[in-house]
Amino acid sequence: MLKTFRIGGIHPKENKFSAGKTIQPIALPKQVMIPLSQHIGAPCQPIVKKGDKVKVGTRLGKSVGFVSANIHSSVSGTVNKIDKVLDASGYKRDAVIIDVEGDEWENAIDRSETVKKEFNFSSREIIEKIAEAGIVGMGGATFPTHVKLTPPPGTKAEVLIINAVECEPYLTSDHELMMEKTEEIFVGVQLLMKAINVPRAVIGIENNKKDAISKFTNVATSYANITIQPLKVQYPQGGEKQLIDAVIRRQVPSGALPISVGAVVQNVGTAFAVYEAVQKNKPLVQRVVTVTGKDVKNPCNILARVGTPLSQLIEFAGGLPETTGKIVSGGPMMGKAIAGIEVPVTKGTSGILIIPTLEAKRKAMKDCIRCGKCVNVCPMGLNPTLLMNLTEYEVWDRAEKNAITDCIECGSCSYTCPADRPLLDYIRLGKGKVMAIVRARKN
Repeated sequence: MLKTFRIGGIHPKENKFSAGKTIQPIALPKQVMIPLSQHIGAPCQPIVKKGDKVKVGTRLGKSVGFVSANIHSSVSGTVNKIDKVLDASGYKRDAVIIDVEGDEWENAIDRSETVKKEFNFSSREIIEKIAEAGIVGMGGATFPTHVKLTPPPGTKAEVLIINAVECEPYLTSDHELMMEKTEEIFVGVQLLMKAINVPRAVIGIENNKKDAISKFTNVATSYANITIQPLKVQYPQGGEKQLIDAVIRRQVPSGALPISVGAVVQNVGTAFAVYEAVQKNKPLVQRVVTVTGKDVKNPCNILARVGTPLSQLIEFAGGLPETTGKIVSGGPMMGKAIAGIEVPVTKGTSGILIIPTLEAKRKAMKDCIRCGKCVNVCPMGLNPTLLMNLTEYEVWDRAEKNAITDCIECGSCSYTCPADRPLLDYIRLGKGKVMAIVRARKN
């Protein structure tokens, strides 16, 4: 029997329309907008100015705190200005706007297709190269990778778990990357193992990717201490705590980090980015983005440079359907609706989902019928309907005691609610408020 996590979970329709579509590079835009904050943590400080000439790989922004990540140019050309631009979250952020002139790369970057397997870097050197290249979590959370590879004092990593689950419906960017860049990913996994000095790594892959499981299992025979773990299809298995439970049967305590049970989790796309950073001296300047939807003419997986307007990717996929009701950055469960299609691709842009009008409309909220479905599916063992009520009535002390900050915002509760109650919306609001109260109390 296939493994999976033991608390809650759902199985929404997969709708992987772009599965099996090879990764296609997209033409360079005439201008890119590269935000100086594409990660969790402090925004970068710009180190270029209007009129500066840049190449692909030139550093544009310097990290100014431990939890931060460098930003590099994804194109060659001239800095037009540094200004605020609208990002996928709907807020204006500082960004470097560059007029594209050709495609000249920094000399240190190895652009060859040859897979470079051998390395003799120390743990510290690997982490330093990852930090320099601005690598962040590619699964969507965008936590700076070098920080994750530096466990707090008194903790020790025992196992590296690679998240190759891609449990979000519609998205296939990780799946296709696994099929096309298998060897590079394995080298990236070895580099991550060396960085945190662990003796083994496990790559968890959901069973709806049988071709990837077969290919990875075959390649793993050449790599000592890397094993492949097929997993039952169950959302949200891509959550760190859920994946740890599924793979090594350890449950991370409330409020604790994965390292507390000896695990470090990295996305499969992050492993590939680490390979390129360490072995090829290539900063994180492009990524694979799935563009999909039920009415999209050409669902596809696109290799896009950071800063490219989403409109260009949508056009590549056949343009906006007439039925378009909502455009989501990410997947349908944890993605966020965007206000317009001129926002740029960032390091965390895993997908663009175009939802038809009939599916984009919310149904009218009805009274809770106390069925308990939201409690049964919550992967964190929370009581979503209680947390919604506590948020609605601003009972913050009880919300904190009932572990509202443990919510991973997967949306399973809202998905399963027969009364169409916006449980996650309220919980997300309450979680933010309680976290602010906790921070203020610590200060």
